[in-house]
Amino acid sequence: MKSAITRTSRSLLQGVLRGLMRAWVLVVPLVVALSLIRLGQLAYFWPTGYSASTTDLTTIVVQGFRFDLKVSAIAGFLLLLVLPWVSGKAHGRIAAVVAFVYVMLSLVNLHYFGFYKTPIDSLVFGLVEDDTAAVLQTIWRDFPVVWTLLLAAVLTWASVWLHGRLVRRMQPDTLLQTHHAAVKVVLVVVVFFALLFAGKGTIREMALQRQHLTVTTSQFLNDMVPNGVIALKYAWDSRGQSQNLSDPLVGLKAMGFDSPLAAAQALGLPHGNEAEVKAALTAHDPIPAGMRKKNLVFFLMESWSAEPLLYQGPKFDVLGRLAPTLTDPGRACHFRNFDSAHAGTHPSLEAILFSTPITPLTLGDVGRKPIPWAIPKVVRDAGYQTLFVTSARSGWRDLNRVLKVQGFDEVVDANTLKEAYPEAVLGIWGVWDSYVFKYLSKRMAAQPADKPLFVFVLTSTNHPPYDLPADYKRVPRDMSLWKGETSSDTLVPNLDSYHYAADLLGGFVQEVQKGPLHAHTLVAATGDHNVRSFGVYAEANRRYLMRQVPFVIWGDNLQCGNQQALPASHRDMFNTLLPLAGIAGPYVNSGRNLLRPTTPSPDPVNAPRAMFFTGEARNAKGLWQLGNKNSFVCSAATPEADCAFNALDDQQERARYALLDWNVRVSLRK
Repeated sequence: MKSAITRTSRSLLQGVLRGLMRAWVLVVPLVVALSLIRLGQLAYFWPTGYSASTTDLTTIVVQGFRFDLKVSAIAGFLLLLVLPWVSGKAHGRIAAVVAFVYVMLSLVNLHYFGFYKTPIDSLVFGLVEDDTAAVLQTIWRDFPVVWTLLLAAVLTWASVWLHGRLVRRMQPDTLLQTHHAAVKVVLVVVVFFALLFAGKGTIREMALQRQHLTVTTSQFLNDMVPNGVIALKYAWDSRGQSQNLSDPLVGLKAMGFDSPLAAAQALGLPHGNEAEVKAALTAHDPIPAGMRKKNLVFFLMESWSAEPLLYQGPKFDVLGRLAPTLTDPGRACHFRNFDSAHAGTHPSLEAILFSTPITPLTLGDVGRKPIPWAIPKVVRDAGYQTLFVTSARSGWRDLNRVLKVQGFDEVVDANTLKEAYPEAVLGIWGVWDSYVFKYLSKRMAAQPADKPLFVFVLTSTNHPPYDLPADYKRVPRDMSLWKGETSSDTLVPNLDSYHYAADLLGGFVQEVQKGPLHAHTLVAATGDHNVRSFGVYAEANRRYLMRQVPFVIWGDNLQCGNQQALPASHRDMFNTLLPLAGIAGPYVNSGRNLLRPTTPSPDPVNAPRAMFFTGEARNAKGLWQLGNKNSFVCSAATPEADCAFNALDDQQERARYALLDWNVRVSLRK
């Protein structure tokens, strides 16, 4: 009996040692493959003329290696449940499967960065939440799918080959098989803890976490650190947090505040109790007595980036009929230093309509109940007829269901427009934007004079793969006048579709200005986000352009104030538009009124700053990640002497972000 127990113990010990050694033999080729992809990604996206110090490059490579080792060791650790007991042949197959998954995720991360200028984030789940067929068609047409799969196959084969070489060299199945049990115990302990610390990413310090992705002042280089596996993991974590509203303090604590009272105090808001804080978030100056409500037509233009406007001219026309409307004194306010809320359409849409940094917010149960401060609900409660119009299909992200619950009387989409205009062709994303403008002209002409109208328009044509109607006449441009990056092969077709959409908007604005509704109609437009064709903005002095979109208001007798060149963002739009239109209601003070002149005295609530809702802020000097002073980058080509991180600006922006997060969670939790 004792002999049998001894043999069993030895067999178990040898099995554990075999599994641990197999795990390490698996880790090595995974780390090599992921590191090679990172180096390839750096080379693939390296902008012309961009330079970085050897120290920074070394830091990025080393930190990336640590994350590669972390995710590879975790895979080996999890596979300890099976590696000790399977055959050598099965071990090889497991290695091949894991290698392919890791390689493919990192190649997806490479292309994701090319599109969104960021590693994989929560937008990646749009593959199943959007029109999946349309997304897949776009990927097939706009990305080198076949070459990517071939590269994945080659890297997987190379990983399997290296794995086989290591197996033959190290003999993990028979290593120390004849040695004393004490030696095996020591080796098991050493190898186990080596794997454990590799999965932790460090020996003495805290485990590698999201904050350790930032290791230089260059965001471009920092974005090269995460491999596809760790990026997807953090995206999943962010998504889980956005779907769980049970703890109202999550966002506050992440921003460094213990309570909403502390955040309100930092922002200069009343903070006696939570009710007082909530009231302050929706408190507004009264609308002047007798002010007539104006129609408000708001355009969220697909991929309407700000950079092309910098080069607009007779030989480089990207605006068409929109160009003359931007410089019409008293009839246009063009905010030229303006950021989007997010890098994707749906997150920006939610941020604008619901003043939420939490996204996706309305895909679950939250979207089935009215959100009290939703912009369309506030406007409808003020006596307006509310209309959502898009050239896309409204089934995308359940908009047809969500938007009606949140205050839109009608939702008009590609299918509605196809019915109204039988000649319209349904493409990948919907119908051409021209049908939106045809519909709007007809609809506004028929609107009763005693019923003000609010229209929220979402365009879609200026979207990959940048197809255009057959009858569209492309405008020749002198591309030497484009001073941005030129590495994208879709730059020219993107500029064509950009011109198409902007020209249609300009035609509509001119029609309203010349028509009978001009005196009591406001038109406003912004972009949902920047677009990948215009570069990766690696240079520090160009980094701020990565988030920039135009914001323009058209109307009669506008007083534009002194903020048109100051930093601002999506959060400021409806705080500006609703008072201008004569609309009161409990909408959230997510930002400031851009038509109100700035004051010499400090005003935290109305300070001229911009915020990107993934946790970045920008002032007149530069931009930074909230709470991370080491991430600050000056945005001027020649930084001033006092261009530096401002701790007070950071605290106030963290407070604003935290309160917006808290307001959503405390109000909508079950």
